[in-house]
Amino acid sequence: MTYDLIVNGTIRQVEADPDTPLLWALRDILGLSGTKFGCGAGLCGCCTVHVDGAATRACQTPIDSVGSSRITTIEGGAASETGRRVQQAWLDMEVVQCGYCQPGQIMSATALLTENPHPTDDDIDAAMSGNLCRCGTYNRIKDAIRQVAAGRPADGESRP
Repeated sequence: MTYDLIVNGTIRQVEADPDTPLLWALRDILGLSGTKFGCGAGLCGCCTVHVDGAATRACQTPIDSVGSSRITTIEGGAASETGRRVQQAWLDMEVVQCGYCQPGQIMSATALLTENPHPTDDDIDAAMSGNLCRCGTYNRIKDAIRQVAAGRPADGESRP
């Protein structure tokens, strides 16, 4: 079947079976390799994208369930102010070690901060609990989220 997917603000045609995971449509068909494959069971968060703004595990989302929803991948994550600030905070806090899980971490953090600009530590823990990091950068991830939530300027950014 042919699907018209709205990915990062652009309509893209994808020829795939209805049960094809969104992850494979994004990576293998559309060439958007920033979204990673981790566990394939929706447990690690590496494949997190936004579907109509909600953090969604692309490995467990069949392409035929997406319909006309707007999909945002890590490649399009900086299109929003929150996404830009989250990505900058990741750099400021030197979150990344191996980096494999970070696209999913960033997408989950952006969804959290878009929905709740001033999350508590409990809110952060709940929103990020489904994202695993083998390098253990959880404290830096939380610090980066707090930086954005506090409205602290990112490097190179001035505030009036």
